[in-house]
Amino acid sequence: MTPQRVTLITLGVEDMARARAFYGALGWVEVPGETDSVVFYRMAGSALALFGKADLAQDQGRLDAALGTGAVTLAQNFPDAAAVDAAFEAALAAGARPLKRPEKVFWGGYSGYYEDPDGHVWEVAHNPFWHLDADGALTIPQ
Repeated sequence: MTPQRVTLITLGVEDMARARAFYGALGWVEVPGETDSVVFYRMAGSALALFGKADLAQDQGRLDAALGTGAVTLAQNFPDAAAVDAAFEAALAAGARPLKRPEKVFWGGYSGYYEDPDGHVWEVAHNPFWHLDADGALTIPQ
């Protein structure tokens, strides 16, 4: 098994109901049967979890840790600039805070950034040099 993989990304959240509503408004579908303290979403080959910050710190064995946000960017690539714009506007409508509106960027693509209600930064981008499968799986050329 390759070590170059991530199977689960967990985001610490302050308000689980607010976070669930935000990701639900973006069209994310929860895995049924989970608890109120953690929610999972299936992704292509991996999963995203929402976990209460205090519970996450306890699970990590860092009871007094002040878990932060913003030092990591999560990204979604799209097939074209119009899809990037639509995803950005959907995030704003769901309650995201705009950080940088989508625009043409120096590397030849198109991207923008927003912050979810818990401060997690998402990039929405179109990279004309990378291939996306029908399910959104990314292939970086050799």
